[in-house]
Amino acid sequence: MIIIGEKINGSIPAVGEAIKNRDGEEIRHRARIQSEANATFIDCCASVAEEKEGETLKWMIDLIQETTDVPVCVDSPSPRACIEGMKYCKKPGLINSVSMEGDKIDMIFPVIANTEWECVALLCDDRGIPDTTLRRMEVFHNIMDRAEAYNIAPSRLHIDPLVVTLSTSEDALTMFAQCCRQIKAEYPEIHITSGLSNISFGLPGRKYVNQAFMVLAMEAGMDSAIVDPTNRDMMAMIYAADALLENDEYCLEYIDAFREGVIG
Repeated sequence: MIIIGEKINGSIPAVGEAIKNRDGEEIRHRARIQSEANATFIDCCASVAEEKEGETLKWMIDLIQETTDVPVCVDSPSPRACIEGMKYCKKPGLINSVSMEGDKIDMIFPVIANTEWECVALLCDDRGIPDTTLRRMEVFHNIMDRAEAYNIAPSRLHIDPLVVTLSTSEDALTMFAQCCRQIKAEYPEIHITSGLSNISFGLPGRKYVNQAFMVLAMEAGMDSAIVDPTNRDMMAMIYAADALLENDEYCLEYIDAFREGVIG
């Protein structure tokens, strides 16, 4: 399972304060604990005004790279900020994200085309989030057409079918899982990801819904997720599900995680 650590995001109050006060130790601490929890990428999202985003991303990325060798996930709704953030990274990481909205994909894909950078691609376009599996798959095929045009291998893409709120859409998981299965049937090597916490928005006991969604989505083919890697309960679910789904030979990763104290 590819874990994209979500704890360095300016929308989190403690991180927002750290950015405002240029408190580097808070950023370093969050990078350190996610690295120790075996994050695959560390997401870096400034969530500041556009005119300040470039310099803020540089400050944050520098701090992360001073602390850990884990690759950075450059996270911004602005393709220009993503491209600028790439310049500060010492090694290829992950761009979060593109979609068929506006010209985002045609700004990002040419830049990463001849690199080892990976990219999250959202299944939405200028009309918003499609409300049927068929429409989401249409957006997916449009994204893959652009990827082929820029010679970007499917294995470098993390497709996000988009998680909607269960309390207002009872088919939230069903539609997500249908997309996962259809995408994996067409492109077995592609990654499928999500920011899964949206599934439980507005519900009590959110962690239970999140954990259940994680396991069921993994069974449908999701192999990447934007989560808190220091959440031991969630990570235990992930390691256990990977073993049960035959993605962890002899349960070695599960056993190592338990011995290292990442879970249990």
